[in-house]
Order: sequence, then C-alpha cells, then structure tokens
Amino acid sequence: MSNWEAVIGLEVHCQLRTQSKIFTGAATAYGAEPNTQADPVTLGLPGVLPVLNREALQMAVKFGLAIGAKVAERSVFARKHYFYPDLPKGYQISQYELPIVAEGHLDIEIPGPKGEEPTLKRIGITRAHMEEDAGKSLHEAFPGVTGIDLNRAGTPLIEIVSEPDIRSAAEAVAYLKKLHQLVVYIGICDGNMQEGSFRCDANVSVRRKGEAKFGTRTETKNVNSFRYVEKAIEYEIERQIEVIEAGGKIVQETRLFNPDTGETRAMRSKEDANDYRYFPDPDLLPVVVTAADMEAIRATLPELPEAKRHRFVTQYALPKYDAAVLTGESALADYFEAVVETSGADAKTCANWITTDLLGALNKLGKDITASPISVEMLAGMLKRIVDKTISGKIAKDVFEAMLAGEGDADAIIKAKGLVQITDDGAIISAIDKVMAANPGQLADYRSGKDKLFGFFVGQVMKATQGKANPDALNRLLKEKLAP
Repeated sequence: MSNWEAVIGLEVHCQLRTQSKIFTGAATAYGAEPNTQADPVTLGLPGVLPVLNREALQMAVKFGLAIGAKVAERSVFARKHYFYPDLPKGYQISQYELPIVAEGHLDIEIPGPKGEEPTLKRIGITRAHMEEDAGKSLHEAFPGVTGIDLNRAGTPLIEIVSEPDIRSAAEAVAYLKKLHQLVVYIGICDGNMQEGSFRCDANVSVRRKGEAKFGTRTETKNVNSFRYVEKAIEYEIERQIEVIEAGGKIVQETRLFNPDTGETRAMRSKEDANDYRYFPDPDLLPVVVTAADMEAIRATLPELPEAKRHRFVTQYALPKYDAAVLTGESALADYFEAVVETSGADAKTCANWITTDLLGALNKLGKDITASPISVEMLAGMLKRIVDKTISGKIAKDVFEAMLAGEGDADAIIKAKGLVQITDDGAIISAIDKVMAANPGQLADYRSGKDKLFGFFVGQVMKATQGKANPDALNRLLKEKLAP
C-alpha cells in the first residue's frame, strides 16, 4: 500500500423525514405490512400524475444551506430508466443536469500523532439531488423466488455525492459520521441505518502515488453501517492493488459487500449516465426556489454541531473532548444545557455526571438520552443537593443508582435512605476521636512521619459515619486532630 493511493468518493442516500411520499400522499411509515403503502402514483398506473411534496423540497434546501452549498433557484426532475422488479414504473424520478444543491462541503477531523491536535480536511460535496426511493427485494424469506415490497417506493431521498477527496477508509467513516450527525441535527433524517434511512455507495479506485490520473473505479452498493463501509473500502483497496500488481485490470462494475466474509463481490457491470436514458420528466414542472423561500428555510436551521461545540468550549469552559461528546446529539446537548441552567452546579461538574455516569448507564441499558430514566429535573435536583452540601459526591453515586432504578427523585431517596450529609463539626470530631482511640498504632505511625496513613483515617471516619461526613470538613478537622 505504501506505493499506492486510494481515491474514494461516496454517494449517500438520505431518506427524508416526511410523513408522506415525495410525489403522493401515501404514508412512509417503516414496518407496515408489505405493499400496503403502494398507491396508484407510486405504481405508475395510467392516468395518475405526481405532485411534489413541499416539505421534501424544504428539507433538501435546508441541507444545502447547512453545507454552505449553492441552492438552485431552478432545478428539474428527470426520469432515470432502468428495469428492476422493485421499480414499478420502469423509471425512477430523480434529478440529473439541474440538481437542487451543488458545490457544498463538510470539514472532517483527521487524528494527528499521539498528543497532537487533529487536522481539518475539507471534503467537497459535488451535489445533492432529490429523488424517489425504489421498493425492496426480499430474497431470504422466499426460497427459490423473490418477494417485492413496494412500501418504500416513492419515499423521498436526497442523494449526496461527494467529490473524490477521500483517501482512506478511516476518512470515509469520519465523513459519513459527520454527515450523519448533520442530517439528524437539522431534522431532515432519522439516521436509522438498520432501517435503510441512511445508506452509502462507495466508489473506490487506486493509483500509484504521484499519478494525477484516476484509476478505474468500482462502486460497492448499499452499505448500511459505518463499520461495514470501513471494511468494504479496505477490502476493495487491497483487492484492486493485488489485481493490478498481478498484471490484471480493474473492471468498472457494481459490487456488493458481504458482512459475513468481509469481502466484496461483483454484481453487474457499472452503468454510465447514458445507459439510463435521462430526460426531463414531462409530468413535473421545474422547481423554483425564490430568495424569500430560501431565507424562510434558513430561519428554521438550528445551531449546527460545529458552532455548538465551539460555543460549549467558550461559554462553559469545557475541554474540547467533553464539548464534542455533549454536542454529538442535539438532544444530549439540550439535556446538558437544561441541567446547567437548573442545577446551580458548575458546567464541568454537570458534564462529568452526564458524560461518565449517565451515558455509561444508558449504554448498559441500550437506551439513548431521549429515553433516559433520569430526567433533567431529577439529575439537576441531585446536583442541587451536592451544591448545598446536603449530600457528598460519594453519597450522590448511591442516589444516582437509586434514581436509575426508579426509586424516585433525589430528595425522596435522600429522605427515605437517611443520606443527609453530616456537616456539624462536633459530630465529625466525635467520630474522629473514636477512630483515633481505636487505632493507636496507626496514630503513632502517622505522627512519626508516615503521612500516607492520612487516607486510612479518612476511610475509617467515613466508614464510621456511613459515608455521610462532609469531605471538606472531615479533611480540615482530621488534619487538626492528627497533628502531634
């Protein structure tokens, strides 16, 4: 590989989060009984006409604005002809020469050597065009035959085509994750890769380092997980190098990835644009987006992930790592800000509890932040009790576990379990005196210079007070009492 360079471009099919299909009012709900959402327009029955879903158009424009692209004032739908059982009309309505979005970009982070800051790399986005999805062929459920479910046919998509700026499988995954985060953040896609809402075709070629001309590319179709994309690209790079070094030639073709073997295999020869016989769809007028339309849609854009991450670093004085984790999902960022606003605790303390304790617990439960059993109010309520010294940070761990188990909010748990922190100096001194009296040997050793025994005494007093002694008061009083 040292003498070779990969050239990678990605085509991402992003299913738009509309309630109805792109050219008809039929539903798009996932999981419906097969063929119950295949209406006359989707099937292309005689006498029916498509009508563009306005919400799908707005979502496409929203995406273009989010990636700093040119949004076309006038774009055109075309018919893309091919014959496959899951395409009932014999053509797909897509966009070809005049797409809705062109010339955008995403910046990805490339990890640097250990201890160094990552570097930014800009990946160009050639275009994003609107189109309808095809149906689904089902092979495994019907031995010897193929089942066709046309529920998905007509579902609105944007196909997002990158420039061939990607040079490794790792860069491809970084780009896909950034793109996935963005489309979910701005609310145009649910991002569910298992259901096919966000799937990728990987175009891969190789060339010797220093060469300007691209090699012959292959396209690996419909890969629906980040890990599989990485494995498919890595396999295809190695395969192409081996073929060329053995004196063979790469054939332009479409391939499929087998996740069980980690290999790609040839499916069919790769079509060129003229094979599809594109021409403007005569049933659909050109799409016109005015400047006023554009500004109205721009006003609906939320704060984008990069801007939010930068704000978290500056506004809350968070480390970059914490800010990146907390802004990974819009709902998680909202949760954090609500906890900071209502708890009275400092932002770093809130971040620690959320990124370590809460996310760790949710990961074990297999839930995301939107299904958290600990609400904003519950976590903020617990943090308030740390701030006002009702409980210590150690006791808070027990309160957190109890909240996670559904035992109520922090105040109810503290009261029920008698977890109120001991802050009275007299009570703490009494516990210290008893511990000192019970451990004369350790006391003598400490006073003779074995300072590490201080931790032993802290532990013994905490044990005697069932962990309820205020840590700050305990440390202060213990130092005074242990002094020779």
